[in-house]
This record gives sequence, C-alpha cells and structure tokens, in this order.
Amino acid sequence: MRKKLFLALALIIIVIAFGTAGYQLIEGWNFLDALYMTIITLTTVGYREVHELSSRGMIFTIVLLMVGVGTFLYALSAGAKIILEGELQELFGRKRLEKKIKELKGHYIVCGYGRMGKIICRELKAKNVPFVAIERNGDFLNNRLDDFLGISGDATNDDILREAGIERAKGLISVLPNDALNLYVVLSARELNPDLHIVARAGEEGSENKLLRAGADKVVSPYHIGGLRIAHTILRPAVVDFIEFATKTGNIELQMEEVTIPEGSSMADKSLDQCGIGRELGIIIVGIKRHTGEMRFNPTSRSTIKAGDTLIALGEISKLKVLENMSRDKAIAPR
Repeated sequence: MRKKLFLALALIIIVIAFGTAGYQLIEGWNFLDALYMTIITLTTVGYREVHELSSRGMIFTIVLLMVGVGTFLYALSAGAKIILEGELQELFGRKRLEKKIKELKGHYIVCGYGRMGKIICRELKAKNVPFVAIERNGDFLNNRLDDFLGISGDATNDDILREAGIERAKGLISVLPNDALNLYVVLSARELNPDLHIVARAGEEGSENKLLRAGADKVVSPYHIGGLRIAHTILRPAVVDFIEFATKTGNIELQMEEVTIPEGSSMADKSLDQCGIGRELGIIIVGIKRHTGEMRFNPTSRSTIKAGDTLIALGEISKLKVLENMSRDKAIAPR
C-alpha cells in the first residue's frame, strides 16, 4: 500500500515537472506561467492559454495531454482508492500496533494461533500477562477472538521475531502445526535471545529430544498429556476433578498459583509458620521450588523460605493476592 501511495505521488510530480520544463524550454516562459499552463492542461479545466502557443508548443501540449492526463487521472484514482478502502486507516493502525509492541518489555511471544494458540492466548490475557501472537494466516488480525497484540507473518522469519520484540521478551511459546517449524523457531529464537525461556510443542515421538537440543527449555507433547489425562480420568477421577477445579481460570473458590520470593523480601529466611501462611491466610503450600531447581513437595510448617524460591500455593484468589503482596514487602533492615 505504501508503494502504491509513493508511486501515485511520484507520477504526479514527474508529469508536472515534465510539462513545466517543456513549456519553459519550448516557449521560453517563466516558471510560474509554465507551471500554470501544465496544471490547467492536466486537469482539463479548459482555461485559456497563458500566452499564445507556437507550433512546437501545440505539439508539446498534445503529447502532454495524451501522456499526462491518463497518468494524472490514474494517480488520483489510486489515491482515492487508498482513502476509500481504508488502506490509510490500516497503515495508521499498523503504526499504532508497532508502537505498542516496541513499548513492551518482559513479554511473551506466542508462535501459532491455532487451536492450542487460542487457548494459550486466552489464558495469558486472563492473567494480564503481556504477549504478542504471531500467525501466518493473512486474516489472523481480523479474526482474533480477543483484543490483543498480534502480527501476521511467518514466525520462522527472524525479522518477524524481531518485530515481535524478541530481544526484549521474557519467553517464547511455539505451537506451530508441525515439529519441523517449531524446531526452526526454537533455533532462531535461541540465537536472537540466548536468555529467552522457550516452551515448544512436540507432536511426534523423538521430537522432544531434538527440540531440547535446539534450545527449548521445556517441551510439551499434547498427545502424551492428553492420553495420560484420559487414563487418569478413568483410574483417579477424583484427583483429576480436583486438579481441574484448582487450575481452572476464573474459579473464585480455589486456585493454584506460583508465588516467587524476591531478594530482600520480608518472608525470606523465615519458616512457613512464622509467615502465617497457613494459620492466618488459610493457604496450603503444596511445594517449594528452590532457586537451584530442586522441588520439595508437601513442606512442613518449619520449612524455611529462601530468596528466589517459588511457592506453589493452593487457596482462595483473594488470599493468594495477599500472599503475593506479602512476598513483595521488603524486610526491615536492623538498626
């Protein structure tokens, strides 16, 4: 669209310059008279000539009418088409979108807006996590179910990943249709941002190891997980019902969340009992993931919390928010 607009303007300028220069050279008129004569000729308004034309001037006017008027009308019609069809609005919308993406930092990039991509985007949006979705389908931006930032393009293209702000991103999720595309995205993303946390989808057996070697931090196989879930639904239905109830988005009765303890937190170097998590908030700490990656399940009330730990907590959403605020409170330095 931008090329069309520049082409239309360039054609108008070229034709006007050609006519003005021609009248100056052939008739010896000054610039203003030559420009005026060119404009009234191209616009076919029918005003009288500025000066009497010579034979060569008449021939030049005929040529200018035959070549210039058609070009001039084409350029004007192309410009009108851009405005009437909303292409200028699309351009400005694209500029606003690019500006919003450039302002993002610490966001996530979702590659693929298929069945899995839609669910992932919906969950991220529900948690107010900033993200940008990339989809190759040309109608993607017009057919989104929710209002969020999206780019229509090939996620395997480095320029598209840069447009999504991969250098500033916190993580990337690749759920493209086949493993080869996901592998290509993981390789490109890891090269563009070595610190990126990458989660990829694996469809075929054996693809998981390849994606991990390519640079993915986590690989999820939906068919494997789906099979296990179906089997557990038969073997342990109550357990599956509880997990679904505790992890369902929008559930106000019970929710399972992660709470990370930052450096300098007032909760650091204290036991769970000293923090009053279970006694005052009624929250159950299911596990503690140490900053080293070690996972401690079913910790006791005497278990000590360290800076950098992640608490896996189960409780009401309102209480979990109180726990998150507590984790951000700074410890009071001793005098």
